[in-house]
Amino acid sequence: MTDRNLISAPGTARTFHRMKVLAVILMSMGMSMMAVSSVNVALPTIQEGLGATDQDLQWVLAGYALAFGVTLIPAGRAGDVLGRGSWFVVGAAVFTVASLACGLAPNAVVLNAARLAQGVGAGIFSPQVTGMIQQYFSGGGRAKAFALLGVTISASVAAGPVIAGAIIEAAGPETGWRWAFFGYLPLGLAAVVLGLLWFPFVTERRRRLGLDATAARVDLDPVGTLLITASVVAVMYPFMARDPWVWALLPLGAALIAAWWAWERRYKSAGREPLVDLELFRYRSFRNGLLVSGAAFLGLTSTFAVVAIFLQTGLGVDALRTGLLGLPNAVLSAVASIYTVRFVMTRGRRLVVVALATMVTGAVLSILVAWGIGAFGLSFWWLSATLALNGAAMGAFASANQTLSMQDVPVRHGGTASGLKQTVERITTALGNAAITGVFFAVAAGGSWSLAFIGAFVGIVLCLLLALGLGIMDERQHAR
Repeated sequence: MTDRNLISAPGTARTFHRMKVLAVILMSMGMSMMAVSSVNVALPTIQEGLGATDQDLQWVLAGYALAFGVTLIPAGRAGDVLGRGSWFVVGAAVFTVASLACGLAPNAVVLNAARLAQGVGAGIFSPQVTGMIQQYFSGGGRAKAFALLGVTISASVAAGPVIAGAIIEAAGPETGWRWAFFGYLPLGLAAVVLGLLWFPFVTERRRRLGLDATAARVDLDPVGTLLITASVVAVMYPFMARDPWVWALLPLGAALIAAWWAWERRYKSAGREPLVDLELFRYRSFRNGLLVSGAAFLGLTSTFAVVAIFLQTGLGVDALRTGLLGLPNAVLSAVASIYTVRFVMTRGRRLVVVALATMVTGAVLSILVAWGIGAFGLSFWWLSATLALNGAAMGAFASANQTLSMQDVPVRHGGTASGLKQTVERITTALGNAAITGVFFAVAAGGSWSLAFIGAFVGIVLCLLLALGLGIMDERQHAR
């Protein structure tokens, strides 16, 4: 009896187990997501331990996001052409070494340089995750794999602050944040070693063309890569830096995107292989999924940043309790992702709409709790219940949207499509974080932390309503 989970490597007699591959890539994806969310609770102790300025702390967050966003599309393309397994291992190795450097950083400058390198490592291996799921799974198996990816992302984002808070509480504020970074070392080393042992290292080009890797010319579209990299920097950087002059980069970013688009069309018409095949945007499922997730990430990813600042800075809550507040969110997110996978292929778009409507409800209820905290001294633990509702919705949304977005994308473009989707999500995350935390601090300057929370969450609700409207549009288009 043949094991359906075995993968045959073309041109060799070797076989590999797809579930082992999935375990390694999901572990690494969770590691990269935790590196985003866990830092929120570590910022006060980093400032205390290194004597960092507010601008230094801003770059602890922004540097990782910027490097991550810039790397995604070129890395996805490189994986599609040169081999996803190889690039995954390279990215995991860079991330691991950078995490060690973060923990050993003697000052804020070194820490932020290491965070940039950490973001580059995550940006290299992240698009390979979706590309490898596209390559090694199909049908219901692919939907289940994407559901597990949704579980991993949602749970790790929510669990990151809990784990970091516990480490900081145990090791103390002076060195606790260092041990939070060191915690990535065993995961990163495991990803590198197990990847080398378990991945079928066959280049995508050889798999597609049946040629030796050296027999086919590799085309990585260097001009297209340079243009899209510069575009992402010009669009993301203004939302991360405080200097007024950087806003002049936004029109430059728009011009660079237009130039990149024109170049890609010309490059393909000349018979070459562009960085991003613009035919991807003809797939309605991919195009609409991109719009829905971009709008959702515009508001949703600011949730825990606002909660962490509100609790720690505004109410004086310690890092451990701040992290524990999000634990029900993580649990319900995981449960929802696993439970709803059975409906993704049949009622996936309705599931996306219901999940987004639930997130709007959870955010509105969080506003009511914040009002109760300010007006009546309500316990902040009530936020745990409203955030748990959001967690359940996010778990369902993540698995459904990811599966639906990628269902029509050809396997040969899996890494590039994933990189493009994640880049859009990183850009909207940066924009949303800048705008929503900006609203929070502007209102907080008036002396009311509860009103600041309410103002920020009104912005989150508006973004989620936009995503809901786009989700409804997508559902109606596919119902015709």
